[in-house]
Amino acid sequence: MERFAFIVHPIVAKDFARKFPFAENWSDSFVEGIIKYIPPFKVSHIAGIESGHAASEGWFVGCPLTSRQMVSMPEEVVIKKIIKAGKVAEKLGAKIVGLGAFTSVVGDAGLTIAQNLNIAVTTGNSYTVATAIEGAKKAAQLMGISLDKANVLVLGATGSIGAACAQLLARDVRYLTLAARSEDKLEILATQILRSTGLAVRVTANTKSALKAADIIIAVTSAVDSIIEPDDLKPGAIVCDVSRPRNVSQQVAQARNDVLVIEGGVVEVPGDVNFGLNFGFPPKTAYACMAETMILALEGRYENFTLGRDLTVKQIETIGQLANKHGFKLAGFRSFERAVSQQEVLNIKANAAAKLAIKQERLG
Repeated sequence: MERFAFIVHPIVAKDFARKFPFAENWSDSFVEGIIKYIPPFKVSHIAGIESGHAASEGWFVGCPLTSRQMVSMPEEVVIKKIIKAGKVAEKLGAKIVGLGAFTSVVGDAGLTIAQNLNIAVTTGNSYTVATAIEGAKKAAQLMGISLDKANVLVLGATGSIGAACAQLLARDVRYLTLAARSEDKLEILATQILRSTGLAVRVTANTKSALKAADIIIAVTSAVDSIIEPDDLKPGAIVCDVSRPRNVSQQVAQARNDVLVIEGGVVEVPGDVNFGLNFGFPPKTAYACMAETMILALEGRYENFTLGRDLTVKQIETIGQLANKHGFKLAGFRSFERAVSQQEVLNIKANAAAKLAIKQERLG
């Protein structure tokens, strides 16, 4: 039996009450004041993962700090607590541990954590990107957007994740725009893509202009604040927001019922899996970053896989191939922390068509 663990933490203080109902009426500040003194602990046992090639069990390990605490407390304190969570995983018998949510973001994205553990570590970002691109393509199909005709934009293309996304997308689309602050770096990437795929891509530092013309947007910038606002998007646009913190403003969800914002895919896990924890997903489904840890365990690849800020096309392709081998597959979309049904996507498509019809009528 292969064994793994995955570190989770409360995204907001209210999440703590989902595990411990006695804290339901506690204020957020009181919860955060208490949990920072609680050591990491086993949250649940994960059983029933079976791919046809191997079987696996695992554990969710809790690192009691909220997202706000992860980014506001001294970095060395946060990393030390994540390492302690990794030590809990070691004692449970895990041979690889995945870093969930902000535990994969703080510091150097897992490098220091891996150096202080005796088991393999991964952030899950490779499979997150693989499923994000797969999800964007599936969303385009549902929204009736042809990849041959769509204007596709990679926002933040000079970063490691953005560059990998651009090189993958260049194989499938005809009109690709790369946006970032440095046009010199964009030109270098464009030249690499032309040599490897034959596709001539457009580059620009004018983000707002590129957004208004795009049908499909992959957002992967490292901006601290949101940079995509409601007025930036055309009716029917699809935004796949891979960034953390998010690039898409929460106001887009409130003001635009004619655009589709997704976070990447929800993944169906093979076997009769029981996570022992309700994290708001349908049964037998998980985040792609969780799935990457499970896939590596099923494959017996107990090695540091996705760490640091660099991400390669080869890593994304490898984890995608291993996912297919073990029967993991895209199960649905998520948007602003909730699942999005296929019917909701079709409603967005109808809203976009209605808005475009009104616009055409006004133009005469």
